[in-house]
Amino acid sequence: MATVTATVMCLLLLAWLPTGMTHQDPPSWRKPQSHKTTLRCYSAEELSHGQAPPHLLTRSARWEQALPVALVASLEATGRRRQQEGPLPGTQCPVLRPEEVLEADTHERSISPWRYRVDTDENRYPQKLAVAECLCRGCINAKTGRETAALNSVQLLQSLLVLRRRPCSQDGAADPTPGSFAFHTEFIRVPVGCTCVLPRSTQ
Repeated sequence: MATVTATVMCLLLLAWLPTGMTHQDPPSWRKPQSHKTTLRCYSAEELSHGQAPPHLLTRSARWEQALPVALVASLEATGRRRQQEGPLPGTQCPVLRPEEVLEADTHERSISPWRYRVDTDENRYPQKLAVAECLCRGCINAKTGRETAALNSVQLLQSLLVLRRRPCSQDGAADPTPGSFAFHTEFIRVPVGCTCVLPRSTQ
């Protein structure tokens, strides 16, 4: 009699529970979410050469806060447009004089000084990024103000998510449709400054 009563109680309990709780599936937060999507192929009429899809621009607030993006406007406003220049040679490492760096920016009074230039890529969004270039191979001795090989200057890198534009086919053919393109997400590492480190070898 006790066994029958227990069985009836179990059945009543199962009937009372919500349907979703009687399944043996794992919780939704444990289930792998499928993010497989088909990249849209845009025509030249839909998006002009320098535009990105509006739904992807929801990330723009974060882009504007990223140092490589935020610095571009100020660099261009002050006329420091060096898009085609390569890194300055090590022989142009500056001599730091205390009286000249009191009101200078961080990158100018650092013992591993650097400069910024604007890097432009028409197939990337954001198209313009401010990148740092170390001015010295070594570091500057704080006492003499001159470069020393006792330390090495190295770049500090920041990961940044960008959109990369690539040709695509409107009809699914192997060859891309002229003027059509799709956007792919990509992480790149952008130099944002320089710092001093010990050499890997003392030789």
